Amino acid sequence: MVQTRQSAGPAERDLKYRRFLINEAQGLLTRLTQMQPFEFSMPMVMAAAIPNQAQKNIFELMRAGKDLLATKVRKFIDRMEQPHKMNVEKCQAAYAVLKLQFNALLDQFDIFADVVSQRGENETGIWVAGLDVFAKDALRMNRFLLEAPPMICYLDRGHGAAIRRARTRLPGGDENPVAVIRIPRERMVANGIGSSLVHEVGHQGSALLDLIPSLKPVLDEREKHDQPRSNAWRLLNRWISEILSDFWSVSFLGISATTGLMSVVSLPKYFVFRAVDNDPHPFPWIRVKISLAFGKQVYPEDQWHRLEQLWESMYPKTGLKQEALDMIATLEATLADFAKLVVDHQPRKLKGKRIGDIFPYADRDPGQLRALFRQWKLEQETMKTQRPSLVFAVIGQARADNVITPFTENRVLTNMLRHWALVNS
Repeated sequence: MVQTRQSAGPAERDLKYRRFLINEAQGLLTRLTQMQPFEFSMPMVMAAAIPNQAQKNIFELMRAGKDLLATKVRKFIDRMEQPHKMNVEKCQAAYAVLKLQFNALLDQFDIFADVVSQRGENETGIWVAGLDVFAKDALRMNRFLLEAPPMICYLDRGHGAAIRRARTRLPGGDENPVAVIRIPRERMVANGIGSSLVHEVGHQGSALLDLIPSLKPVLDEREKHDQPRSNAWRLLNRWISEILSDFWSVSFLGISATTGLMSVVSLPKYFVFRAVDNDPHPFPWIRVKISLAFGKQVYPEDQWHRLEQLWESMYPKTGLKQEALDMIATLEATLADFAKLVVDHQPRKLKGKRIGDIFPYADRDPGQLRALFRQWKLEQETMKTQRPSLVFAVIGQARADNVITPFTENRVLTNMLRHWALVNS
C-alpha cells in the first residue's frame, strides 16, 4: 500500500518560515561581528596613518551603527520566536527592512575602507597622508576661526575629483563625521593635484560659511535689475557652487589654481564649449575665464592677461553659432563685476567681514611668491616650516613662470608631502 505524505498545515508552514527568517537574521549578526574596527586592520606605517580625530570619528560612527543594527536584529529574532505577534507577510517586510539597513551600513563601511586600505600602499600611503595635511591647511583662514572637520584623502580612478562633505548624510542616514576627498590618480602631478584638492576643500569651506545661500539672493537681484546681462547673472547663479570652489582654489594657490584647472578641462573643442542645461558646472571655456577673472581681481598683474590669451589661442571662438557667441559675450562682459561682488560679499557668518578679508592674499601676491621662491632656493629647510598651501602656491608660480621644470616641481612637492605626513604622524 502506497502512503501519501500529507502537506503541512498553516501552523507548521508558519513555524518553518519563522525559523528560516531567524536563521537569516542570525546570519546578519554573524556578518556584523566580522566587521572589525579599522584599528585592527590598518596596514599602514605611522606616517601614512589617518589623522587621530578622523580615526576616532569613524570608529564611533561604525561602532554605533553596528550596535544599533545588532539590537534591531535581536529584537527581530525575539519577535519571530513569538508566532502570535506578526503574520508571515509582516515578518518578511520587517526582515527586508533589516537587510536594507545592513547593506547601507556596509556602504558606509566601504566608503572609509577604500581610504584606509590605500594607506598601506608603498609610497602612496605616505603621499596621501601629506594631502590630508594640505587639505586641512586650505581651511585655515585669516583672522577667522573656521570650525573645520577632520579631512582625509584617497586616490581613485576617473577624471574628476570629488568630496563627500562632513555633516552630510551617508547612505545609512548617519551624519558623515569627516570630509572624504577623492583625487584622481591622473592628478598625481604638481599643480594639478593642488588645484583639484583645494577646489574640493572649497566645497566644504563654502558650506561651513553658508556662502551659497548667502550669495544666491544677491545674484537673484542682479538678474532682476540688470536686464541687459540678466542671462549671465542667471547662469552664474546656477553655477555658483562650483564657481565658489574655483574661487577658493585661486585664493589659496594663485595662478597655479588656474593652470591646474586648464589642465583638467583641456578636452576636444566640442566639449570645451558645450553648455548643458541644469549642469552645476560652468562649461569649461567660461569656467577658465571665471577663474582668470578672480585672479585679476585679487592678484592684479599682467600674467593673468597672458594666460587668458593662451587659453583663447588654444580654444578660439571661431565656428561657434551666433547664439553661443552672444551668451559668451554677455558672460565675459559680466565677469569683472561678478568677481568683485564675490570678493566684497559679507555673509552673515563672517560678522561684517568680506569674503576677501579671510583669505591670505598678501602672502599669495605673485611678487611675494617669486621672492619666496628665490629665498627657498638658498634655504630649502625654510620651506618645511611653511604652510602647505603657501608651498604649493610658490612652486606653482615658479612653474607658471617657467623657472623650474615639471620634473623639479613634482620632486619638490612629493618630498614636501612626505615631510608633512611624517611630522604630523
